[in-house]
Amino acid sequence: MEYTVQKLGAMAGISTRTLRYYDELGLLRPARINTSGYRIYGQAEVDRLQQILFYRELGFSLETIKEIVTSPSFDPSEALKEHRHKLLQRREQLDALIANVENTLAAAEGRLTMKDQDKFKGFKQKLIDDNEAKYGTEIREKYGEEAVEKSNRVLKNMTEEQYAAIQQIETEMFAALEQAMEEGVPASELAQKAADLHRQWLSFYWDSYTKEAHARVAQMYVDDERFTAYYDKRRPGLAEFLRDAVHVYTGMKP
Repeated sequence: MEYTVQKLGAMAGISTRTLRYYDELGLLRPARINTSGYRIYGQAEVDRLQQILFYRELGFSLETIKEIVTSPSFDPSEALKEHRHKLLQRREQLDALIANVENTLAAAEGRLTMKDQDKFKGFKQKLIDDNEAKYGTEIREKYGEEAVEKSNRVLKNMTEEQYAAIQQIETEMFAALEQAMEEGVPASELAQKAADLHRQWLSFYWDSYTKEAHARVAQMYVDDERFTAYYDKRRPGLAEFLRDAVHVYTGMKP
C-alpha cells in the first residue's frame, strides 16, 4: 500500500513537517514523487519510519539514527529484537517505580513497614537500566563485564546517605566546572577542584581508582556523543573542558 505524506503522518501520529524534515536529512526519503508533485511512501518507508520512531522513543539523536538505519550492516529484524529488549527493560523500570509508590502509600497508611533505603530502590534501578540502555555496550567493551556488574551492585546497595552524597558531589562538580569554564583554563585551581570532585564521584562506583582509567573516562565523554550531550546540555563545550581538566589532574595526555 502507498501513502501520501499527509496519510503517513496521520497514521504514524507525526506532522507532515516532520516527515519533510526527515526527507531533507536523508533519513526517510519517499519512494517516489508522483506527477502532481506529492511525496509517495511505500511499505519499505513505512517500516523505516517505524524503526526511526522506535529509536527516537529510546532517546537516540536523528544523526545517530541516520547512521544506524542507513548502514549496510543494518538488520531490521535484529533491530526489532533490540527494541523489544529495551522496551521490556523500560516496562520493568515502570513496574519497579509503581511498586515503590504502592509500598510507600501502604507504609503511610500503616499497612506496611518500609525501610528508608527501600524507598529509593526503584529510582536506582531505573538509573542502572537507563545507563545500560544508553552506554552498556561501550562501557562493557572498555572496562569488562565484571567491572560494570560490580558498579551496578554498588549502586543498588547504596544507603540513602551515600546516594545523597553522590548527588551532592555531582552538583558541586558541575558548579565548579561551569565557573572554571568562565576562565577557560583547565589547569586553574577551580578546574582542578572540579576534576577532583569528578574523581570522588567515580570512586563511589569503582573498586579502585587509577589515573589512567580516570583519563580514559574523561576522553570517552568527548568521543561518545551521548556522554558529550549529557555534559554539554549544561553548557556547550563542558565535556571537552572537563576532559582537559582531568588530563591536567591525572598528568595523562590524550
